[in-house]
Amino acid sequence: MQTSARQNTILLIGASRGLGLAMTAEYLKRGWRVIATGRATSTDKLRQLSGALEIETVDITLPEQVADLRARLADRQIDVLFVNAGVKNDDRETIADVSTEEFIRVMVTNSLSPMRVVEAFQDLVAPNGTIGVMSSGQGSVTNNVNGQYEVYRGSKAALNMFMRSFAARHADDPRTLLLMAPGWVRTDMGGPEARLSIEESIPNLLNTIDAYAGRSGLHYLDYLGRVVPW
Repeated sequence: MQTSARQNTILLIGASRGLGLAMTAEYLKRGWRVIATGRATSTDKLRQLSGALEIETVDITLPEQVADLRARLADRQIDVLFVNAGVKNDDRETIADVSTEEFIRVMVTNSLSPMRVVEAFQDLVAPNGTIGVMSSGQGSVTNNVNGQYEVYRGSKAALNMFMRSFAARHADDPRTLLLMAPGWVRTDMGGPEARLSIEESIPNLLNTIDAYAGRSGLHYLDYLGRVVPW
């Protein structure tokens, strides 16, 4: 008797809107099991999706909620851990303008909290699995030739550095580590002037994640699989 192939599972953190919601829908379309998370008040759109979907609630800026989610998923093994959660400040603010409170909010949400999730959930990822975070092309120091979006850029550059440190500490780990740049996409966060539609970005981004499965080490890539300079 022929047995069916094992269903791949992704834990997708920050999936209640925008790119995360689109990633969830695309993974479900491709036959994956998706454990998707959002904040307690923001999972309505997730609940409209169908397929092998489990919905969990977590605010990754609250360590106690991250620990509670880790405990709830303690007996699970996942193929891909992907952290998408992120925020931005007012686009017009420079580092000279931003308040201390707003700077802390962006850095904690975009840099510190994703790494806390990676540290907490890494042991659930299969030995041949993938750990990825949503970075940005704006996190590239090399490509920053026109300034703008300074605080957001800084938060993504910090995230890149923290993942680089994580990779160095796990140099013998065979799993794939990814920093993904989705492009400038028309979402609530990206705004109506963005160059790409979700349909142009997300399926390609998933194709790139899939193509890099089994390639150990840290890779900083855009949605088309092109290497982004540090």
